[in-house]
Amino acid sequence: MHGNGYAARFLSENEITSILQEGLSSIPLDGKSVLLIVPDKTRTFPLPLFFKAVMRELLPRVKAINVIVALGTHPPMSRDEIRAMAGLDDQSANFGSIHFYNHQWDDPSQLVQLGVLPAVEIEQLSEGRLSQDVPIKINRTVMDHDVLLVCGPVFPHEVVGFSGGNKYFYPGIGGSEIINFSHWLGALVTSYEIIGKKDTPVRRVINRAASLIPRARYAICAVVSTAGVNGVYVGTPEEAYAEAADLSAQTHIIWVDRPYQKILSVMPVMYDDLWVGAKGMYKVEPVVADGGEVIIYAPHIREISITHGKTIQKVGYHVRDFFLKQWDVYRDFPLSILAHSTHLRGIGAYEDGVENPRIEVTLATGIPEDICRQINLGYCDPSKIDLSRWANQAGDDSLLIPRAGEDLYRLKT
Repeated sequence: MHGNGYAARFLSENEITSILQEGLSSIPLDGKSVLLIVPDKTRTFPLPLFFKAVMRELLPRVKAINVIVALGTHPPMSRDEIRAMAGLDDQSANFGSIHFYNHQWDDPSQLVQLGVLPAVEIEQLSEGRLSQDVPIKINRTVMDHDVLLVCGPVFPHEVVGFSGGNKYFYPGIGGSEIINFSHWLGALVTSYEIIGKKDTPVRRVINRAASLIPRARYAICAVVSTAGVNGVYVGTPEEAYAEAADLSAQTHIIWVDRPYQKILSVMPVMYDDLWVGAKGMYKVEPVVADGGEVIIYAPHIREISITHGKTIQKVGYHVRDFFLKQWDVYRDFPLSILAHSTHLRGIGAYEDGVENPRIEVTLATGIPEDICRQINLGYCDPSKIDLSRWANQAGDDSLLIPRAGEDLYRLKT
């Protein structure tokens, strides 16, 4: 494993390219076909820098190299969008032979089944929370390549603890069964408990699922922010992830002295629907006081989910036990949607037909008020929010987060 990182400073471009060169030179890639697996536009990551450094190292050595976007269930990107994300233009030399793929999680013809994780093993990995067979499917493009190379960032994550590593396979380029299962397992644990933890039941499941892939697997895991790159690690997905998660815990977790009654999470435009914009809730839930409120401020968000919006409108947003205690009603809905519902609504109770979330969640977005009420969330007209005035008024009981979604907030005690 090759890599280095610092919590107190950023790596220079020369340091980054040196780590990549050393790490990739140690991997047996000569004459092989390589599938590079990258994040989509909803992650902060200087892909142009990494993409060009990787290509500079690999193109002289490999037989072929192609790129797939680990979308999970996110909307597909156009070829031009993918090329732009990688920092390419129509005049880019040496990259004409590269094919760019979107993952298609809902197209059975694009998937291949690698095996099944049996119920007895699932029960052990999930610490007794679930016991069922889980088919493990993956994008069949992996079978056309000799080596799989993940390249992406590591952040605290609401479903798995920290993103990165084997998460780029599952759910990144996995089938619906493992996507639904892993998200629901995370929901049973709850985002409140799982986020920002390196070793979790969900991480163990996706690591085990990745072990079924009959191809060599490697990863470039980076710890980044909008200001720079703190660390880069190259090795197996398990090794590189472990190092990056340790550094991410130092750079992406903000410790505060006390809980807040009200938090305003300002979402950047890279979150273009509530499905991803909900990170403004996940990342601050641990520091909201009981009975407090999170306001997700994103006037640019006009849809609940580009992919799952209609189904979410039927389900709404609820605490975990709302579903568990009415399982016969909700068991046939996609589990990833139920999981997303509980993550955004937060922890709480459901007793005698009454739902009691611990905190309130309010949308100050382009989603109309009647839709917000329908899906069991609060509404605030975003035009009524003055960010500069709000910042000046923020005090002991309130917190403004100017760019929410990637840093996790936790209480010191």
